Amino acid sequence: MGTVALRAAYAPWQSGQLHYVAAGVVEVGVVDAPADPPLLLLHQTPRSWKEYRAVLPLLGATRRVIAMDTVGFGQSSRSAEPPSIELWAGAAIALLDHLDIERTHVVGHHTGGVIAVELAARHRGRVASAVLSSTPFTDADFRRARAARDPIDHVEPSDDGTHLAALWQRRQGFYPPARPDLLQAFVNDAVLVLNDVEGGHTAVASYRMEDVIADVACPVLLIRATDDPFAAPHADELAAQLIGASSVQIVDVVGGMVPLPDQLPEEFAAAVSHFVDGLPR
Repeated sequence: MGTVALRAAYAPWQSGQLHYVAAGVVEVGVVDAPADPPLLLLHQTPRSWKEYRAVLPLLGATRRVIAMDTVGFGQSSRSAEPPSIELWAGAAIALLDHLDIERTHVVGHHTGGVIAVELAARHRGRVASAVLSSTPFTDADFRRARAARDPIDHVEPSDDGTHLAALWQRRQGFYPPARPDLLQAFVNDAVLVLNDVEGGHTAVASYRMEDVIADVACPVLLIRATDDPFAAPHADELAAQLIGASSVQIVDVVGGMVPLPDQLPEEFAAAVSHFVDGLPR
């Protein structure tokens, strides 16, 4: 199997541009697309498409894959509107429209999974299936607990740059030992949005998932990173709430932590591929 190329591009959007990176058997702009829906990959806060850098060529070996930068993150433009899951889902639909994609499988990790729920619930005709990786159930209990906690990633800027070390240290306990490359990737993305690094967390913490989750009708895969203390406990709770989904599966990725897609890309891609390939055509 040859190397799968990654292709970066921009799509117009109401507040500027949406940045995305595509891979796969179909070149961006080719008219004759395959019958199988592509995969849309949505990242966690405050990461970018780079969270899926190692996953893209694995999934792209057999189908079209697009990883987008959420509005305000990576190289996508910011919006004058406050960050919200609804806003970000609308931007994802705008990207699909630009690419002439009628239906897609949506794969989201952490914040990306919350966006995926909104897409699957509010845009049911556009979503063939949803993969929710380390995704919280953001109901009233979640919102109360989140409001009582300290900020997740916020650090006060310092003249000597020690705030960058503080940003690293805030995440270090939730990342695998001896993988400074993963923490470096996180810091690189976080620095791009350092003046509003909490925006994504705030959007998740205010999202009323309990109002929409029963409207998800497509097949759903829940990927549970077993060593992710923030999200692993939510998998069973999410499964119980997905009462309208045509099917719900849970797959455990043993040893998976907060940076699951770029920590264990082979395992992550295999779980997604096995699920999507097994869906009825």
